Amino acid sequence: MGEDKKPQKKIGQEFGEMRQTVDLDALNAYIKANVPAISAPVQVKQFSFGQSNPTYILTDTKSARYVLRKKPPGDLLSPTAHAVEREYRILACLNKHNESLDVSKYGGDRNLHPDAVPVPKVFCLCEDKAVVGTNFYIMEFVEGRIFADVRMLDIPKEERRKLWMSALRVLAAMHRISPNTIGLEGYGKPSDFYPRQLKALSTISNIQGKTKDKDSGEEVGEIPGFKDLVGWFSQNLPKDENTICHGDYKIDNLIYHPTEPRIVGVLDWELSTLGHPLSDLANLLQPFSLDCPNPSAINDPEERKRSMERGEMYMLIGGLSDDVSPLPGKEELMKTYCKEVGREYPIPGWVTCEAWAWFRNAVISQGIAARVAQKQASSAEAKMYATKFPAASEAVKTIIKRSSSSAPPERSKL
Repeated sequence: MGEDKKPQKKIGQEFGEMRQTVDLDALNAYIKANVPAISAPVQVKQFSFGQSNPTYILTDTKSARYVLRKKPPGDLLSPTAHAVEREYRILACLNKHNESLDVSKYGGDRNLHPDAVPVPKVFCLCEDKAVVGTNFYIMEFVEGRIFADVRMLDIPKEERRKLWMSALRVLAAMHRISPNTIGLEGYGKPSDFYPRQLKALSTISNIQGKTKDKDSGEEVGEIPGFKDLVGWFSQNLPKDENTICHGDYKIDNLIYHPTEPRIVGVLDWELSTLGHPLSDLANLLQPFSLDCPNPSAINDPEERKRSMERGEMYMLIGGLSDDVSPLPGKEELMKTYCKEVGREYPIPGWVTCEAWAWFRNAVISQGIAARVAQKQASSAEAKMYATKFPAASEAVKTIIKRSSSSAPPERSKL
C-alpha cells in the first residue's frame, strides 16, 4: 500500500476551559511558598483527554508550562484509586534512575539511553486538601505527540512501526529495572500479583455495581457473567513474576517526540505497582487480541469515531494481513519485547494475559460508569466509556472460547 508522506501536525495534548474548577488563589499561594521553580501566578486550563485523575496545564509568568494532576472531588469508591501520591513517588524514583545512567554516548540526552524510562520531572506533592480540594502533584510539561488512535493514520506506515517498537523497548527497559535499586522498596507486594488483583477487582466491581445514579436512583449494575469469569481466572492464572508494573501501559499514555519516532514521556502512573510484566504487555497489545470487525475500513481515519458512535468496540486490529493492517503484526511486536527482556516466545499462558486485559477493562469501564452516576467523571467522553463494560466482558469470553480447543477440558471450561 503506497502512502504519501503528510506534513506532521501537533497531535494530542489539547486543553480548554476547566470542567472541574480549582481555587486559583490558594494554588498560586501554595506555588509561591513551595515551588520556586515556577514563576507564579499561573494560568490554568484543563486537558481535554482522560477520564480518571483531573489533569491541568499551568502556564507561569515566564510562559513556562507545567502539569498538575489531582484526585477527583468527593468521596471515592475505592480508597486506593486515583493514587496521585503513588504516581509522584514512582516518577521521582524513575527520574533518579535516568539520572544515574551514563549518557556520554548519547549526546547527554537521557531519553536516548536504552535503559531509560522517559518520564516528566516532578516538582512537588501536596497532601493538603485545603489547597485545591484533593491531593495533587506538579510535574513538567513534556512537548510531543499523543496518539488517541493506536493506528496513527496521520503518520507514514514505516514510521508507525518505529513508534510501536519504541513503545515495546521502553516497556522492556522498565521491566528490566530492579525495583529496590531505585527506591521502590515496599511499593507493592513481591508476589501473587494476579491472585491479589483478582480479589481486589472482585471487591471493587461489587461496590461499583451497587453505586446508584444521583438522579435516577438506578444501580450501575453487575458486569455480565462476572462470577463465571472470576471462577475461570482463578483456575488459569499465569506463573508468578514480579517487576515494576505501569498498570495502564498503552499508546495514548505515551508522549512521542514532536518529530522523531521515539518516546519522550510515559504518563498516567496511578495504577502502577510491583506486579506481573505480562499484564503491561497484554494491555499494550489489547487492540490485537480480537479480530478486526471491519477490515475494509481499518485505514479510514473516521472509523474510530463512527464505531464509537455505533456503540461498538473500536480500534480492533487483530487477524489482519500485513498488506491491510496499518501496524506491525502482533507476533512481530511480541517477539521484539521478548528479545528485549530475554523471555521465551511463544509466551506460555498468554491467553490468560490477553483475556485479563479485557476483564480489567470491564472493571475500569464499570468504574467510569459509577463515577458518572456519582457526578465525579472528569472527561467529556466519560459517558461513552461508561457504556463499554458489557462489551468488554464479551471480549473476555471470546478470547477464552477461542483458545478452549487447545486447553485441557478442566481448565478451559467457562
